[in-house]
Amino acid sequence: MATRRFFLTIIATFFLTCNLSAQNEMSSIQSLTEGQKSIILISAYTAKGDLKELKVVLNEGLDAGLTINEVKEAIVHLYAYCGFPRSIRGLQTFLEVLDVRKAKGINDKQGAESSTINNESDKYERGKKVLSELTLTPQNRPSSGYGAFAPVIDIFLKEHLFADIFERDVLTYAQRELVTISVLSAIGKAEPMLRSHLSICLNVGLSPGQLNDFVRIIKPVTGNEEAKAIKTILDDVLKNKK
Repeated sequence: MATRRFFLTIIATFFLTCNLSAQNEMSSIQSLTEGQKSIILISAYTAKGDLKELKVVLNEGLDAGLTINEVKEAIVHLYAYCGFPRSIRGLQTFLEVLDVRKAKGINDKQGAESSTINNESDKYERGKKVLSELTLTPQNRPSSGYGAFAPVIDIFLKEHLFADIFERDVLTYAQRELVTISVLSAIGKAEPMLRSHLSICLNVGLSPGQLNDFVRIIKPVTGNEEAKAIKTILDDVLKNKK
């Protein structure tokens, strides 16, 4: 009898351990890393122009293991969505933070430099290729909507945003998409673009759980009502992805 109880205990312990391991693995898949959370907040506060809070999250991001070049690349990337003034003020604030940390004896890791893009092929076609990879949809020259109304902006979009910027390394597509949805959420009133980029987030490997985590993290920046609106858009994106 004692032997039977012993084996039952061993079996129960085994299944409990397996279950906890599976839960922990699922939790890691569903949750964003500390570095990803920092990228979100750095991008959002830069876009909002809240430099006081930006200093706080810049320090947290570096403490979480982000390299100087990763942070710099995120702030450079976001100018395409909220403009040079916000991006430049973000970079200036980042320099101030680095100076203070250096004075305190903190030596932050520089990280990898961006590689030179040695690709002389047609930039518009390169941008189309990148956008196709992100959206999982073939890209053709626009024949309607804003692209037909102002064809030059489609050229800028393909050649500059998706060739010049998205082709750069240092940040992955997933990290760049986190920057993008953070900025779009922070500036508000950009629902069609936010919807598109939330969908792209799923295409580049971010999970539904991580995107729900994103809504929670961005909430202090956007406020309750805007966070609810973002959650509604996300729920609709997830529903249509099934």
